[in-house]
Formats: sequence, C-alpha cells, structure tokens
Amino acid sequence: MEFEPMSNNRRRRNSLKLIIICIAVVLGMVAIIDFFPKAQTVSASASGPAPSFTGAPLESNCTACHSTFEANSGTGSVQISGLPKNYLPGQQIPLTVTVNQSDGVLFGFQMTSLNVAGQQAGTYTFPTLPQPILQLDSGFVNGVQRDYVEHTINGITPIAFGTKSWQFTWTAPSRRVGKVGFYAAGNGADSNGGTSGDWIYTTANASLSGSAISNFDNDSLTDLAVFRPSDGIWYSINSENGSIQYVKWGLSGDKLVPGDYDGDGKSDHAVYRASEGIWYLLQSTAGVATVQFGLPSDIPVPGDYDGDLRTDPAVFRPSDGNWYIANSSTGAISIQHWGLAGDQPVPGDFDGDAKTDLAVYRSSEGIWYIQRSSDGPAYYQFGSVTDRPVQSDYDGDGRHDIAIYRPSNGQWWVLGSTAGASVSQFGLAEDTPAPADYDGDGKSDIAVFRPSSSMWYAIKSADQSIYALKWGLAGDIPVASAYTIH
Repeated sequence: MEFEPMSNNRRRRNSLKLIIICIAVVLGMVAIIDFFPKAQTVSASASGPAPSFTGAPLESNCTACHSTFEANSGTGSVQISGLPKNYLPGQQIPLTVTVNQSDGVLFGFQMTSLNVAGQQAGTYTFPTLPQPILQLDSGFVNGVQRDYVEHTINGITPIAFGTKSWQFTWTAPSRRVGKVGFYAAGNGADSNGGTSGDWIYTTANASLSGSAISNFDNDSLTDLAVFRPSDGIWYSINSENGSIQYVKWGLSGDKLVPGDYDGDGKSDHAVYRASEGIWYLLQSTAGVATVQFGLPSDIPVPGDYDGDLRTDPAVFRPSDGNWYIANSSTGAISIQHWGLAGDQPVPGDFDGDAKTDLAVYRSSEGIWYIQRSSDGPAYYQFGSVTDRPVQSDYDGDGRHDIAIYRPSNGQWWVLGSTAGASVSQFGLAEDTPAPADYDGDGKSDIAVFRPSSSMWYAIKSADQSIYALKWGLAGDIPVASAYTIH
C-alpha cells in the first residue's frame, strides 16, 4: 500500500507506488485467482485501497500485492481500540484504528465489521473535516455486500513519526445480531516508489451482544465450571489461560444464579438462598452484595430485563403466575403476569432487543408462551411433557432459540430463529444439558455434563468437532446449566 502525495488542488503524477493494489499489472495471473476465488477486479488509487482486503473471512490482505514480507512478520502492528466487550442495539461506539511501523513514511488501513454469517454489521460515521481523511467503500464477497472504512489521500501522512491513527464511530445494529467481528489490515509503507519493502499487518477483534455465560475470565468463551454443594465451592477452568479457579461461595441447597450483575462483561458467582429469600452476589468488579428479593417457593429467573447489560435479580412465583423483577438500571421493582402454576420459566432474549423476555414452557401442552419485550406475545408448539427446555442462541444471530433436550433418546431439537429447525443426537438420559459458547464463535454449542463419569461433552459449532474433558465430581452442578434449568 503506497501513496501518491497530493497538492492542495490536485495530485502530482509521479512514480510513487499506489496504496494497496497492483492487480492491473498482474491481472490474469493464476496467483490472483488463488487470492480471489470470485475473480475480483480491483482498481489502483492513492485515494484508498480497493475493497475486501482486510483479512476477514474469505478475504485476502495487502500482501496480495505488497508481498516482500509476510503479513504480521515485522515489528509494527495494526490495532482496533475502543471496542467494548459487549454492545447494545443502536449504541454509538467511538473506535480508533492505529498502524505502527517505526520506519514507516506513509500509512493506510481498511476495516470491516461482520456478523457470524459474514454479513455487514453496523454502520460508520466519520468526523467532519475540510479535507476528509476517511471514506466508505463497499464490495461483494461471495455475493454478499460488505462495507469498508479506509483512509483517503488526505489521511496517509502521520502526525508523529512511525505511527498513524484514524478515529470514527461505529453504530451497532438496531437489534442484536450476535457476535460482531472487526477485521483490519494496515500498511506501514517506505515510499520507495514500488510495491516492495512495505510492512503489512492484520488484526481481528470482536464485541458480543451480552450473551457470554459462565465466563469468569476476560475472554469470549464459556469456562468449564461446576458448583459443588458439599463444600460450597465453584471450580472452573479459565479458557483464557487454562488456569484453575476455586471460589467458595454458597451452601448446600442454594440455587445457582450466575450472571453479570455489575456489567463488566464477566460472570459473577451468585446464589439464591430460598430459605431466606436472599441473593448472595460475589461480583467480579463491584464486590459482595446481598439482595433481599423473593419467597421460599419462588423460582429464580435472573436476566437483563431492562437492557443495560447487567443481570437483574428476578423470580417467577408459581402461586400467582407473576414475575417480580428488580431492575438494575432504575432500582424499581416491576411485576408482570405471565404463566400458570406448573409452567417452567424459560427467560431469554427472543427478539434481539437486548432485553430478557418473559417466557414459560407448558410441558402439559408442549407449548412455549413468550412475551417479547419489543415484538409482543408469541406461542410455539415445540416439545413434549418429558422434555427439558434448553433455550439458547444456537445460530448466533443474537436471539435465543426455542430448544428442548429429550432425555429418553438423547436428542436435541432446536428451532433456530434464523437457521430453522434441526435435530441432533447427543447425550444420555442421565446427562445434564449445559449449552453454551465453548469455542467463542458466538453460537451456543450443544453440550452435556455426565455425572457418572464427571465428563463434559460438547459439539463445537465452529467446526462440528467433539470436545470431551473430565472436570468435576458426581453431585456437582454444571454452572452453564443454571442459565436454562430453574
């Protein structure tokens, strides 16, 4: 990626190399076909790179032309900063892309943001300047349009030697779309008039929709974790670095109510002591808290009912069919009627508005009754009397899917909100279903904990491989199961 300098009113025509693409020189070469399966046509311009060279899935990067060095082999970098661990629908998030190269003379970059299906996610807004340093381009990858943020001719010269940054705003989609990946490629160019000698870097980052569960470290993967009632200890393997964590929090008979109560993106250790009607919270950032909320006969149903990315204490009262919610954003108590005695509460965000919806599974009818916070009530016939509801986001679109686990034959039936219906054979009658995102791809994986052997088994949605690991003892409660089984 090299650049033609530009006067105030026009560009000088000289021998300086262009920014990213030399395909005009090599058009028709077999190597280009290898780089671009759909035979992209790219134009060379110092005003900015052609689209689809961020290193995102199904894309190449700047080394397609600037091939002196392999990508990321130098001492510099490209970075995306300002991205939160979780986003809210419609949230405006200031981002900065920075390219570092100690001997770089001119700099450029290109970035895109995609959902798990490889589709464009969100929009971009640039600062208003007399001479814009950023622009929007678009291209097609496998027939799907993607948008790209990139520099202009006015945005290639660094203010400080060896580094260059660009600031802009990313606006999240109006509804949750699940995990959003951000992909960028950057060039620290030496301005030698050719395509050689330039250092190319790529990076990827992601923001989740607040759906990571049983996640006690600082990454986007679910941690294997169990609660041992006999000693009141939570045992977890942190997926970030493989370290073992032991946390004593709770007593035998307590009900697990893990969640992100302080909004820092990590799951908090929490229990509901029904005999007292008290929630005991060990928050990863805010520390210890106790909340008096509920009766001994209530079923705890924690969730983010007000859409502030913090878990709210809540209970379903079978005796009156009411939901009692302690909203963390306002401190107010809300009471809503939804359900009957004998119903199983199955809360989740079924409409993608970042708010947990009231929902019950009436096993006697095999019907799901859902009061969607934005889209209104919905009813689905899906399941039978002995099935266990296991609602989760299996297709990665940011919405909970209706799903059941059938112990009698070890089948999982999923009604994906985007992917449609599917069935998988996975598990035994004794297994405890524990669906969660164990591979970090933004989709919940079908998974079980087998008490007799203390084995965890999961189908990783990223590649359909089988994951198996021994962790826990007979009598342990898998933490991931607490998000679906109440």
